[in-house]
Amino acid sequence: MNIEVFENPSPERDYEITHINTEFTSVCPKTGLPDFGTVTIKYIPDKTCLELKALKYYFFEYRNMGIFYEAVTNKILDDLVKVCEPKEMEIITEWKVRGGMTSIIRANYKK
Repeated sequence: MNIEVFENPSPERDYEITHINTEFTSVCPKTGLPDFGTVTIKYIPDKTCLELKALKYYFFEYRNMGIFYEAVTNKILDDLVKVCEPKEMEIITEWKVRGGMTSIIRANYKK
């Protein structure tokens, strides 16, 4: 994992940053079939912000990974919190239809 950060340009103010990846893919660990979803990152930065190019490459690491929706959502939250130490962060994953069902998973962190 090589997620980069940069210095928050306005650390004296609380503001929310939202990044949305509409092309997230991973693999179902039961069937081996691809899972397609949208990952939304919402956070209030503290001293650092997430750098987008590195974040895109981080998401590519999941393309061939067999992982359940719940696990991937919580892993992304854990990884991003570890790197940028935000004041607050929420990860929302929204999964495309499979077998007539969709799923939305939310994981939250607060300092």
